[in-house]
Amino acid sequence: MTPPVLTRDGATMMLVRDGDHAERPLEVFMLRRHPRTAFGSVHVFPGGVLDPSDHDPALAARARDLSGSGAAAQLGLNRGGLAYWIAAVRESFEEAGVLLACHPDGTSLRLDPSLVARLAEHRLALHAGQRSLLAILEQEDLMLSLSHVHYVAHWITPEGAPKRYDTRFFLARAPHGQVYAHDNIELISSEWVRPTDALARHAAGGFAMILPTISCLEDIGRFATTDELMAVQPSVPTGANRGMA
Repeated sequence: MTPPVLTRDGATMMLVRDGDHAERPLEVFMLRRHPRTAFGSVHVFPGGVLDPSDHDPALAARARDLSGSGAAAQLGLNRGGLAYWIAAVRESFEEAGVLLACHPDGTSLRLDPSLVARLAEHRLALHAGQRSLLAILEQEDLMLSLSHVHYVAHWITPEGAPKRYDTRFFLARAPHGQVYAHDNIELISSEWVRPTDALARHAAGGFAMILPTISCLEDIGRFATTDELMAVQPSVPTGANRGMA
């Protein structure tokens, strides 16, 4: 008898903004995976599997406005919930160049040219495994900015698949002034796209996506603007595969 394929814990981040559209300006940042990676050539949000470092208590100490117990309660877990938020932030920085962090006093990142250059170097080192997210935050004296990162969906790969993932989806307003660019390693292109446009392109056969991504786009595509979307309180039952109420 073939043993069951175990799931791997994952986290994904939807970064949203209002684009330059006269009607329904809400856009989400999407990436296209390299053909030789898992889910090759499909369009995705920044994300990946949890790393042991995401559970580091020292990283948890740099999380603003979200406790470990509070994060676990939102996910329906006994412990370890904060690691999902941390993984979503880490993957967003690695894959999209966007660091959801702030200064210790809670103010937004002051993105002067020097910090922008250092963040670009940090991103490369993090992706190469030469530097940890904790080391970056300590060097720059930054805190993880999690107060406005919302948990919105939970998807589990069905049994029988060769690889299985237990993935939590998060949503955040895109911070201004950051890179928003694919890494040219695991991701080969990136763009801002309205959810309804992405769904229409997928239906026409020109924008490959998997079911969880499609479902999340359907959920957020019901809202015209970022403010409308962020005003909704998501309801995510444990083990469910749906998000926005």
